[in-house]
Amino acid sequence: MVQTKKIGLFFGSFNPIHIGHLIIANYFVEYTDIDKVWFVVSPQNPFKEKKSLLADCHRLVLIRIAIEDDSRFWVTDIEFKMPQPSYTIDTLTYLEEKYPEKKFVLLAGSDQLPTFDKWKNPHRILELYEMYIYARPGYKGSKYDKHPKVKIFKTPLMEISSTFIRKSIKEGKDMRYMLPIKVYEYIREMLFYEK
Repeated sequence: MVQTKKIGLFFGSFNPIHIGHLIIANYFVEYTDIDKVWFVVSPQNPFKEKKSLLADCHRLVLIRIAIEDDSRFWVTDIEFKMPQPSYTIDTLTYLEEKYPEKKFVLLAGSDQLPTFDKWKNPHRILELYEMYIYARPGYKGSKYDKHPKVKIFKTPLMEISSTFIRKSIKEGKDMRYMLPIKVYEYIREMLFYEK
């Protein structure tokens, strides 16, 4: 009998992916029962403006470069093929149908919990899936902290954001230690975020 693999789904715009994302993914594979982390690249978050996003294909390439040597990680562009804007419950349903042998867990930052009620079908998500939450700096708690399907983990805290990296690159700052070096080199070569 094939053992069911537990896959952590790490949703995000990854604009760009940085070492903070990889540290969180690494933590969940090494310190929980998750076998692999799949990066789910979101083409459009319903709560974010699209104009600041690097093109979908470029963000996908940056993740592929970042994780190419690590078999514990994988990236999917599944949401690129779905109606926009993309909603987590729809993506989970699609993945469940496509990969029935896998068990999916939603990975999210604690900053998502206070607004979780605004998601599409939040109670359905918690009925069907576990959520593994990584605590962000300054997290004060939410009503979901004690929910049986929500587990909060004290991952290493990194106050690095894609917004900060984009702004810094635009200002001509050297960001080589905040990104995987191959990702940084590709961003520089392609002149991403410089305008």
